[in-house]
Amino acid sequence: MPKNTLSITHLIPRRTAIKQCAAGVIAAGTLTTSLQAADDTQSVPRPWIKIRGIYGGFPDAILDKGKTPADYGINAIWVGSGGLKHEEIHRYHDMGLKVFAEFNSMHFVNYLKDHPDAAPIGSDGKPSPPPHGWQGVSPFHADYRRNRMDEFQRILETYEIDGIWLDYHHSHASWERAEPAMPDTDFSSVALQQFTEQTKIKLPSSTPDAAKLLLGKYQDQWTQFRCDVFTDWVREYREILEATRSQALLGTFHCPWSKEDHDGAIRHKLAIDLRAQAKFIDIFSIMPYHARFGHPNEPEWIASQTRSLGKLLNIQGQPEEKQQIWPIVQLADWGETVSVEQVAEVIDYGTRKPVTGVMVFHWSGVSKQWDKVEAVGEAYRAIRP
Repeated sequence: MPKNTLSITHLIPRRTAIKQCAAGVIAAGTLTTSLQAADDTQSVPRPWIKIRGIYGGFPDAILDKGKTPADYGINAIWVGSGGLKHEEIHRYHDMGLKVFAEFNSMHFVNYLKDHPDAAPIGSDGKPSPPPHGWQGVSPFHADYRRNRMDEFQRILETYEIDGIWLDYHHSHASWERAEPAMPDTDFSSVALQQFTEQTKIKLPSSTPDAAKLLLGKYQDQWTQFRCDVFTDWVREYREILEATRSQALLGTFHCPWSKEDHDGAIRHKLAIDLRAQAKFIDIFSIMPYHARFGHPNEPEWIASQTRSLGKLLNIQGQPEEKQQIWPIVQLADWGETVSVEQVAEVIDYGTRKPVTGVMVFHWSGVSKQWDKVEAVGEAYRAIRP
């Protein structure tokens, strides 16, 4: 390692570093205390990490301090599609950054004001209340789908972005917490009709009776049917991107659970089929918010979830692979506090293979704690080739 290169493992607490070593480095029966000898704690820089980003808007506060994002090792930003501005995109492009957009897929709640019939229907046949305030929209509502596709195309036509990420592309639920709330939906008349047409399974006319069968005897068929609908949305998004801005990447922010977590809820409840979506997606931005999801003192959970995703999608973390994994890791306080001392450790676990890029959640929170910004910069510069 060059003398002027800082190992990211030097930035994490000694007790944690020793624990990592003990977990993975044994040579000839003798414990090795060098983290560099462990496969999962490689020396920095980490040349396989091509993207070091921040999520949550244009980081003008960095410029206000007379510095550039590059001074903090940052080479990419994610901005909500509603906050995109031509002059800002050009300014950050001129500084050498990639500018990606976030697109709200199934959570555009304003649509329901004029179209209440687009609300997801629960197993009782009534509109499902928003769990913890997270209001989804039915993927079976044809006009809502057209609204989202038209807006998706408008953004790609209007702004010179390097990619666009789908957000909240799953069923009506509140899963971004240690104890998720995931009501069973969507038992709309359109959904039930389409299910019968595609599967040839006849259902009772009563919605509660039909829902009972779909959540019981026909659960597997119902799960696959719902997953296929969300995957078909992704297919259409991809077609629009190819026809409008083909050089841009299509990414997705998605639930970090493995197929075993919460009894397979990522499919049965959220209707997310990552294997099927992989045909159309370039970048999978798994959301392993360790503190938010009940692992505040276990940042290693981040790496366990990215490894699981790599196995599921057969992604090795090689530059020539079509699909890549770029997790979005939690550094802002949300529910649980993330200390500045933990920043380097989170970046460490968030940049282990098969990961090839990473971003920080989220700028509006982290920028209010500038010591965290400095810690991000130190960690990003350490892994930068």
